[in-house]
Amino acid sequence: MKFYAFIGILLLISCKGGNPEIVSFEDLKEDMSFVTIDYEGLEDYLEASEAAVHVVNFWATWCQPCVKELPHFEELRATYGTKDVKVILVSLDFPDQIERLTHFIEKRNIQSEVVFLDDGDGNSWIPKVDATWSGAIPATIMYNDEKRSFHERSFTYEMLEKELKLFL
Repeated sequence: MKFYAFIGILLLISCKGGNPEIVSFEDLKEDMSFVTIDYEGLEDYLEASEAAVHVVNFWATWCQPCVKELPHFEELRATYGTKDVKVILVSLDFPDQIERLTHFIEKRNIQSEVVFLDDGDGNSWIPKVDATWSGAIPATIMYNDEKRSFHERSFTYEMLEKELKLFL
């Protein structure tokens, strides 16, 4: 049995043309179009104390309502990005879907800042994001130094822009 396992390994190595290249997750992350954070890192995105209006959307590539509304956030960024509005898209995709997330961002040419939340303890961090949040997505927080609003629903562009204008 050990002999066959050894032969199998040799065949795999020879098919690669020599020494196989081992790529770590850390190396892979450098090529990604997003950063990976845990809840502690997310707190920086939820509590930035700038004059800007922050629009933080929680979404995932597997969530159809999220995918449907994503172009509205991109349009909001394009329209209001020069007016001190910052759009951040927080992906709640599963850790084994990193390649899917990367492909999704590239295929759709997402220009907003994307962060991947890699923190499986949702029972701990979801109520910290907002005490009323059930954990369902899509969900969006808008805030500036003076006020904050939380929405556990999908947006049309008109609804999103109307909500944003309350902060401008």
